[in-house]
Amino acid sequence: MIKRRNSPFSFSAEDFDESVDSFGAFDPFHSDAPARHAAASDAAGQAEGGDAADEVRPPLELDLTNHFLIAMPSMLDPIFGGTVVYLCEHNHNGALGVVINKPTDMTMDVLFDRINLKLEIQPDTPDAMPELYRRPVMFGGPVQVERGFVLHSSSEKYSSTLQVTDDVALTTSKDVLEAVAHGDGPERVLVTLGCSGWSPGQLEGEIGRNGWLTVKADPAIIFELPVEQRFTAALALLGIDPVMLSGDAGRA
Repeated sequence: MIKRRNSPFSFSAEDFDESVDSFGAFDPFHSDAPARHAAASDAAGQAEGGDAADEVRPPLELDLTNHFLIAMPSMLDPIFGGTVVYLCEHNHNGALGVVINKPTDMTMDVLFDRINLKLEIQPDTPDAMPELYRRPVMFGGPVQVERGFVLHSSSEKYSSTLQVTDDVALTTSKDVLEAVAHGDGPERVLVTLGCSGWSPGQLEGEIGRNGWLTVKADPAIIFELPVEQRFTAALALLGIDPVMLSGDAGRA
């Protein structure tokens, strides 16, 4: 899990609480809110120290960390239909990821304003706004939708960061956005509202029922392609055209 340090950022300034430890009231694997469909309940009262004592466990038969989950047509789900999910962690406790192709109506500059961050570059007109600040904030999933999750290139270490690969990290502390606002943050950034979580064995079951295709992720799809091209580009990693898909297709 992401280390419980520093403070999380919220998407409304009045909800931001500097006294709350990062992830102190959030655990996507907590028994009260394990499923991806359930809005995560407030898990206040959970221990905020380290994880449970280390256990020697066999490796997962299927470790999908740093993979895309591509929703199959058989997934007639209003939340996940047509989505691509980037999996940041997959272990014996379950899986954690964020949707990368479902934009909200909030842009980065609006987000900065809502969490009281002043942009280092103040454009004279809206058209002069740097492209990064005009990017949409994504809907990352139905778990803790008021919390922010930042996928970014791994150049600096922030207070509450999960290192996914050498090139990609997931941060939940506000300091990463402070760096972006000041103009010295990561070059590649994707911000999501909420995340997606699966309890142990749940994701494997959905894959077995042909709910998802899986493929090793390409960071360029996350950070460089327009949102509307990400689903097709993820399928192309498997050599699949979207018109080839059917609800009865098998596993890749």
